[in-house]
Amino acid sequence: MNGKSDVNPAVQPPQSEPQKAPEQEPDLKREGKKGIVDAIQQLGQSNVPQLESNIHCLSIIGQVEGHLVMPAQNKTTKYEHVIPQIVAAEQNRNIEGVIIILNTVGGDVEAGLALAEMIASMSKPTVSLVLGGGHSIGVPIAVSADISFIAETATMTVHPVRLTGLVVGVPQTFEYMEKMQDRVIRFVSDHSNIGEERFRELMFRTGELARDIGTNVIGADAVKYGLIDRVGGLAEALGELNRRIELNRQGGMVQ
Repeated sequence: MNGKSDVNPAVQPPQSEPQKAPEQEPDLKREGKKGIVDAIQQLGQSNVPQLESNIHCLSIIGQVEGHLVMPAQNKTTKYEHVIPQIVAAEQNRNIEGVIIILNTVGGDVEAGLALAEMIASMSKPTVSLVLGGGHSIGVPIAVSADISFIAETATMTVHPVRLTGLVVGVPQTFEYMEKMQDRVIRFVSDHSNIGEERFRELMFRTGELARDIGTNVIGADAVKYGLIDRVGGLAEALGELNRRIELNRQGGMVQ
């Protein structure tokens, strides 16, 4: 021994393999699930199953929430969430048509009219389908599409505009209500096959609703009155939307 190491410098000890970073897949899966849950909670929608589609589905469910926040136990459709969806569908080149699914009790009049006006002003083909119920301000939203469908068992309640909360008993208050009511009547008559007088008759009918005035129409009756175009379900609504999309591609006139 001369104080030097016996280890040959040419022979290096085997180096341990670098430790691999922990797999990120479980975290990504958790984040994906959280994103889906958040989408369902916030927008009432999810993107599952993942598939490429040229049709955007817009759901109007529960109560249409406007300027006032509804109680936590209420199922609501927030109009500030729906408006960006309509704008995005109009701008997205991959979206060629929109189907609107309704099961709503109504809600804020001005918020509902805002959504109805946006749908009616879209350049892309739109089809609405009333399932369960399309009551109150859901009626203008249902008729705002290019063509509307209603399930055989679905109902629509037509009644006058009502105000909640503090009401000042002066002539101006009643004039305001009448003008708001006229806006709803004019929109519905312009976007459906029912006339203003007929719609007013349904709206102010007495003796049919237990605690209110108005009319409850079911399935085929809505078509008979001219509120809705056809009785049908999902297959019929999607079939008509795809037909209109194909005609739109060819630049033809949609009938």
